[in-house]
Amino acid sequence: MSFTNFDRKVGADGIALVTWDMPGRSMNLIDATTTAELTTIVEQIAADAAIKGAVITSGKDSFCAGADLAILQTMNRLFDDTAAAQGEDAANALLFAESRKFSQLCRRIETCGKPWVAALNGTAVGGGFELALACHHRIAADNPKTRLGLPEIKVGLFPGGGGTQRVARILPPAEALQFLLKGDQIDVARAKAAKLVDAVVPPADLIKAAKDWIANGGSAKAPWDVEGFKLPGGPVHSKAGMMVFTPANALYRRETYDNYPAARAIMQAVYEGLQLPMDQALRVESRYFAKILRSPQAAAMIRTLFLSLQEINKGARRPAGVPKRTLRKIGVLGAGFMGAGIAYVSALAGLDVVLIDRDPETAAKGKAHAERLIGAQVERGRAAAAARDALLARIHPTADYVELKDCDLVIEAVFEDRKIKEEAIGRAQNVIGDETIFGSNTSTLPITSLAAALKDRARFIGIHFFSPVDRMMLVEIIRGRDTGEAALALALDYVRAIRKTPIVVNDSRGFYTSRVVGTYLREGHLMLGDGVPAAMIENVGRMAGMPVGPLALNDEVALDLAWKILKAAAADLGPDAVDPRQRKLLEEMVEKRGRFGRKNGKGFYDYPANGPKRLWPGLADLQPEKLDPDKLDVAELKQRLLAIQALETARCVEEGVVTDMREADVGSILGFGFAPFTGGTISYIDGMGAKTFVALCRDYAKRHGGRFAPCKLLVDMAKKGDTFYGRFPPQAPKAAA
Repeated sequence: MSFTNFDRKVGADGIALVTWDMPGRSMNLIDATTTAELTTIVEQIAADAAIKGAVITSGKDSFCAGADLAILQTMNRLFDDTAAAQGEDAANALLFAESRKFSQLCRRIETCGKPWVAALNGTAVGGGFELALACHHRIAADNPKTRLGLPEIKVGLFPGGGGTQRVARILPPAEALQFLLKGDQIDVARAKAAKLVDAVVPPADLIKAAKDWIANGGSAKAPWDVEGFKLPGGPVHSKAGMMVFTPANALYRRETYDNYPAARAIMQAVYEGLQLPMDQALRVESRYFAKILRSPQAAAMIRTLFLSLQEINKGARRPAGVPKRTLRKIGVLGAGFMGAGIAYVSALAGLDVVLIDRDPETAAKGKAHAERLIGAQVERGRAAAAARDALLARIHPTADYVELKDCDLVIEAVFEDRKIKEEAIGRAQNVIGDETIFGSNTSTLPITSLAAALKDRARFIGIHFFSPVDRMMLVEIIRGRDTGEAALALALDYVRAIRKTPIVVNDSRGFYTSRVVGTYLREGHLMLGDGVPAAMIENVGRMAGMPVGPLALNDEVALDLAWKILKAAAADLGPDAVDPRQRKLLEEMVEKRGRFGRKNGKGFYDYPANGPKRLWPGLADLQPEKLDPDKLDVAELKQRLLAIQALETARCVEEGVVTDMREADVGSILGFGFAPFTGGTISYIDGMGAKTFVALCRDYAKRHGGRFAPCKLLVDMAKKGDTFYGRFPPQAPKAAA
């Protein structure tokens, strides 16, 4: 019998070699077809007395990238259709049965009576690693690129193929919970040390080692199916168990504020499952898994952080008619923190970089920053010394603009001052070629006006990085009024080359990300001015799902920069463009108190040389009125911080700044950390419905100010019952030429 996704061969040694190789895909995925085929193979092997055991491996560079999450969306549609036709009880029963088929397959491998070995030739994550865990023995090829793990939590799910139960029977419960809740992917050495794999061998010996284990009498029983098995951390209801689960619950609440149902489900599945025999434990896991599949958080996170992210990274917004250019050399103007970061990630991607500053010494400091970054990687064993030397050889610090003459792309990252930027652009255009694209890393200055400094405005585009460049995955591409398709295509090709995620927006003051995150900062400022305790503002920010509170975030981006942007907005748009209360606060902090943020050790927080940062006690003196925290509505404060960002995103859509809802959601999470469990700013509105959101905004506008007034687009959507994804469906992916 032949299979589409697997090849099964039985050698003279009586051992079946099952090779997983899905046609037309770069990586193997778990879907309905692979589950069905592998189920058939398992039954064939179990029924054939001549077969001693089986080795499963991959015909690709990696073992398995996990489940095709599109099938989970299919399951939810199946639930909805069944609920409409037969009722919710029938739909729940069907979803439970469908969602646990892969778990049942894994358990069948474990109990089929024949030993199975997972021969992991490369990365195995998600369901692929759960499949390996269900095998009786796991051998990994010694490959530094291999990663093993269960990252489902990062898209609002949790391991539903037995991962919560098997990991918790291999690792002590504290380590198991950390592994499951963080979703980290580890290398083979760490996996071996944790006993998640049993052996690591040279790649050439992988299959032989797997077969030898079977031939030498490898057991067909998992440890937890052997009588007398003891949990590595002892019983749940023991002194040791109570020392784990009680504090783990507190840590979970501190880290998630109960915003992530999947994280809670992991805790519950492990706690309950460890008190039961394996088959019953797997059934408990499956019930929680089916429940999480129906959660709005999982639906939103899967769409944004998997499906949309994948489409964007594959070039959904790249102009189809523009031939692809292979970038070889780029120029970076400005060797400060941002410019040096851009040079580093570009050199890391194999590009030659001309790093320019006012003198050779300053430019060399930018290269030294890159040397520190790659040096840290070498010290941690994540990069080889040879790779460090090759990267540094690709960065050429200089003060001579002539070195830009054969660059494919030039990015200016000089100080955020229009005159300085225009001077740098003018000097560069005197030497660059006619096809060189020019990008600006400005975070606020309109691209259309900056492009005026370049003779050919069609070649000018915004390429907005986030700090720190080496860690932040988003790059905001800004089209000016005259930006051409060739410039857009090359910018997207560049971002893809440096392995970051691009979003494309149209020109406006602050573009999309800076504009929206500015409302989060402003709301924190206004809450402080209203008399809300500073600690409460920071805490509700984190409780709402933001990575840090608005005051801490402002310290990171610098208060003097926020003050400069505010003054520029007032100068360009008039005094009514800024809130006088915010202006008063920033003027007091920056002009009168000299508090610029983390960079000078004092902002909304104090930053002592020794010890953690702490809120500046003087903030209370800046509050004319002090509100009683016990009388404040925490839920409303949280909602205000999220709603104001979502509202500004809706305005960006109305004004044509954002044209793709996928990019709005992905950009909000990757760019400024908007509560991931919502799926992003647009999904936040769609999740509650435009009608409810408009009513919420109107209520806040009456009580907190006109900044919450809903825009015309939202009002119209509320009347018609529209959603953003329904009214503005994502553009179909365009194949690059």
